[in-house]
Amino acid sequence: MPILTKRPNKRPLGLYIHVPFCRSKCQYCDFYSTCTKEDKLIDGYLDAVCDHIKEAGELAPNYKVDTVYFGGGTPSYFGADGLAVIMTTIRRNFDVDNNAEITFEANPDSVSDRLLHRLRAEGFNRVSLGIQSDDDEMLKKLGRPHTYAQAVAAYHKIRKAGFRNVSIDLMYGLPGQDLKDWQETLDNVLRLLPEHISCYALKIEEGTPFAQCKDILNLPDDETQADMYLAAVETLRGRGFRQYEISNFCRKGLVSKHNMKYWTGGEYLGFGPSASSDFAGKRYTLKRDLQAYITGIREGGDIMEDIQEIPLRERAGEYLMLRLRTSVGIDAQEYEKMFLLPFAPLEDVLEQRRRFFHATQTDTGRWVLTPKGYLVSNDIITDLLLAQDGSSPLKRI
Repeated sequence: MPILTKRPNKRPLGLYIHVPFCRSKCQYCDFYSTCTKEDKLIDGYLDAVCDHIKEAGELAPNYKVDTVYFGGGTPSYFGADGLAVIMTTIRRNFDVDNNAEITFEANPDSVSDRLLHRLRAEGFNRVSLGIQSDDDEMLKKLGRPHTYAQAVAAYHKIRKAGFRNVSIDLMYGLPGQDLKDWQETLDNVLRLLPEHISCYALKIEEGTPFAQCKDILNLPDDETQADMYLAAVETLRGRGFRQYEISNFCRKGLVSKHNMKYWTGGEYLGFGPSASSDFAGKRYTLKRDLQAYITGIREGGDIMEDIQEIPLRERAGEYLMLRLRTSVGIDAQEYEKMFLLPFAPLEDVLEQRRRFFHATQTDTGRWVLTPKGYLVSNDIITDLLLAQDGSSPLKRI
């Protein structure tokens, strides 16, 4: 009688596909993208990213893909046919879980019934819709290529096409915006009844058009931005949303599984120019140059800008920085087991922060930050990293 051996479980893996094409560039955006309409470049990207996926699939036989995320750029602008080809290539070269979360980002102006029905048929089951504001004048200032009426129409098309997991992106701290304006935006968007909302503070990034005129933008001051943030937390909590990360809120059970990989140390592979990966103990980023990416894949050249193995102590610091962004938080036993470092110096810092209502412990003893703690999270993380740097490794038993 043959001896039956249990097949080892495959490790979970996320895939990110960077689609670097946009109709127009927003005034605040520093993500890598191009507004090219050259068929040669677009076709070259599609061929390159599919070839890259084929190569990478051979390196991951012991992984099961449980999340796929198409970001950009504007994947919806790239179109259904290209996205469907990429998704088919993924399925042919990776072991994709039947219940995988498959997300694509969309701008309201490039949402069509054909796009939605094609992608729904291809297994896409989550949409991240970039609305940003309900004020048309504000949308113009931001360089957004849509109106709020288009955003609402796009949302209803998404629902009609059968998508049951829709996320909406919003921004606050915008030029000339006050707390009342932000509250009205939240109230209007909540009438749409999305499953997920991301609320991001406007950040002026170097090299963007906004960076060149930031002194005349009339941005809300830090105190007003803090009030806007806390208003979002309170409003969304009152409407049944759970805050599971600094900027992200969802209805029960509908966290962004893909993004949680970034915040909790999961493995992921990135494809397309500027995409990042954390896979098999190494982290690397691809070149922020579409033509260089295409040429590198086609000719077998170097497409990486940076590749590094992360030392264990650095991973420990990332554990603190990333998990304290989330409602998962950090745990003493987990930390000591993973990194062989003492948790006691960190607990001293967290106890001090507890007195200011910046940190608290869950029923299971995990440390998490409060909404007020999120506002000063950079200071808290700095204190924790200093405490970690001064600690000596635990002895192995």
